[in-house]
Amino acid sequence: MERAELAELPRHHRATQNEKLVIAASSLGTVFEWYDFYLYGLLATAITAHFFSGVNETTGFILALGAFAAGFAVRPFGALVFGRIGDLVGRKNTFLVTMAIMGLSTFAVGCLPSYDQIGVAAPVILVGLRLLQGLALGGEYGGAATYVAEHAPADRRGLYTSWIQTTATLGLFAALLVVIGVRFLMGEDSFADWGWRVPFLVSIVLLAVSMWIRLQLAESPVFQKMKEEGTTSKAPLTEAFARWGNLKWVLVALFGAVAGQAVVWYTGQFYALFFLEKTLKVDGATTNVLTAIALGIATPAFVFFGWLSDRIGRKPIILTGCAIAALSYFPLFNALTVAANPALARAQASAPVEVIAHAAECSIQFDPIGKNSFDDRSCDIAKTFLAKSGISYRNVEAPAGTIASIRVGDRRIDAPDPARVTGAERKAAVAAFQAEAKSALEDAGYPAAADPAAIDKPMVVAILTMLVLLVTMVYGPIAALLVELFPSRIRYSSMSLPYHIGNGWFGGFLPTIVFAMVAATGNIYHGLWYPILIAAATVLIGLFFLPETFQRDIDR
Repeated sequence: MERAELAELPRHHRATQNEKLVIAASSLGTVFEWYDFYLYGLLATAITAHFFSGVNETTGFILALGAFAAGFAVRPFGALVFGRIGDLVGRKNTFLVTMAIMGLSTFAVGCLPSYDQIGVAAPVILVGLRLLQGLALGGEYGGAATYVAEHAPADRRGLYTSWIQTTATLGLFAALLVVIGVRFLMGEDSFADWGWRVPFLVSIVLLAVSMWIRLQLAESPVFQKMKEEGTTSKAPLTEAFARWGNLKWVLVALFGAVAGQAVVWYTGQFYALFFLEKTLKVDGATTNVLTAIALGIATPAFVFFGWLSDRIGRKPIILTGCAIAALSYFPLFNALTVAANPALARAQASAPVEVIAHAAECSIQFDPIGKNSFDDRSCDIAKTFLAKSGISYRNVEAPAGTIASIRVGDRRIDAPDPARVTGAERKAAVAAFQAEAKSALEDAGYPAAADPAAIDKPMVVAILTMLVLLVTMVYGPIAALLVELFPSRIRYSSMSLPYHIGNGWFGGFLPTIVFAMVAATGNIYHGLWYPILIAAATVLIGLFFLPETFQRDIDR
């Protein structure tokens, strides 16, 4: 279409075209940033092997998840730094900077030498790159959501910003497709050896595409108007967080909406994936495919709930999603065990495992330093074996001084007494104990891995889809709610901080916290108490303190 013809179009038609460009460009750029950020989570098992190989397997996996969480830990600081810049100099240029930091950091992970090559420097540099990613993402989301909302018509703000909400899931979906494709083309052995680096290296191409897309955008009209009128904030952080009139809404947003949204998001889309692969022992390729199918089915619901929030409000949808999640997680994850690894479910029911020991003589099966071999107490020897095997167990209290034992159904296996055996003799005794315990578990029907032929794939996909639908309920309307809650002059800063504290801390630490809770108690479902309690608290706080925002004027 020629420029003269375009000028003759009705104003509303030109605006519609511009709105579509804004949504597409903002959303696609953010998809690529989430792709970069979540690759690490998808490849946590490979990263454990290559960067945390100097510690025991259970501690290595938790440390790898801890490095994953490190990127989330700094997201609120990124929100402060880039939120301030966004409120001072504009939305567009700020998220161009965050995108460049994210893309280059991700590419660098793909080039990073392993622990075997450069020792402890490898995980240290890895954590440093995750911190850079977290800072960048802390500035990205608020800019994209604010930018789209400030272009949207008042009666379609939930619908328009819901496209930004799809980006986290679409980024995860894109990462899954790339990982699945590379795994298929290379085979599992090559992928585990070096092929896992390819999805990280591909990000340099995505960075170039994303930067080009974002460069097509103009500045937000709301910010441009404030700049022309000289009404932009001179001290956005002071206005946003040092004055109670605004700070109280930051706290309400965090505890009455975002915290619950965050734990529902990370339970439904990340913990479920880890639970399938690490706990239920479904092979990685199958786990990725089933998760990708569920994401493909449920992702359109982000837009549906965004649209619905324009009609009935943001608050009822978000709080209802949190309430359903709190009530359904235990039955859903139990059902997931039955569908994904029916042999494990049968064995847990017919021959439950117990650790009989004095509680004070048992350690938590996690060492942040990574040097504890957990072999100087009989209880630790027993629990380390079960934790490494991914076996759920119940603790049974015994008198002080009792040598710990494992009971599998009616069979009891005593652990070695480290006070009586040392050196090579202890090592042999531990090996003999593990062999006997493994035999008892096999006889009781505990599988070493999920049988691919026995997996009820349609049921697994249905359960995963239900978990993601809960995510779409809480996440679809959240951007519109946050944008509407704060004034335009400090909006970028004000909405970014509660969002990234909620999603960076409450949500981002969820996999690490949950797996540590499981390792500490032995119950594979015990960690679900964390998202359940946070989601329930959000429902209560939100009911009493969170205002409805969907009819507010945001040009203020």
